Amino acid sequence: MRGRVAAGLMALLLVFYLVLVGWRAVLFLQSGDGVGIVIGVALLVLPLIGVWALVAELRFGRNSERLVRRLEAEGELPVEELAIRPSGRPLRDDADAEFPVYRAAVDAAPEDWRAWFRLGLAYNSSGDRRRARGAIRTAIALERS
Repeated sequence: MRGRVAAGLMALLLVFYLVLVGWRAVLFLQSGDGVGIVIGVALLVLPLIGVWALVAELRFGRNSERLVRRLEAEGELPVEELAIRPSGRPLRDDADAEFPVYRAAVDAAPEDWRAWFRLGLAYNSSGDRRRARGAIRTAIALERS
């Protein structure tokens, strides 16, 4: 729940920032100066990219949570029995030792979104966030189809 509140707060702050930048862009565009117009156009494009990124991240988080709830309801959510650091993160060596099990499950059933999601969790435990997000995105796409 704290994660949702934090994400919501950050989204509100980003929206506030984007509104301010958008207003500045309009002022630059109204200046009539060539450089001001170029800056105004750039300031309009950047908030659009920001809105797209914000929406994409919120959708990813919502879809990920939905899959976690579904796996948990089915009793298939992996239970972490890994040694953890004081921060609560798993020790990388322990996570790496568990990784081949999840990779083999994906190799055996490449169309199973559950296997891809568990692989994403394994990547995350190993500290590989880029591959974790990729595997979870694959799980989301497979679950939808």
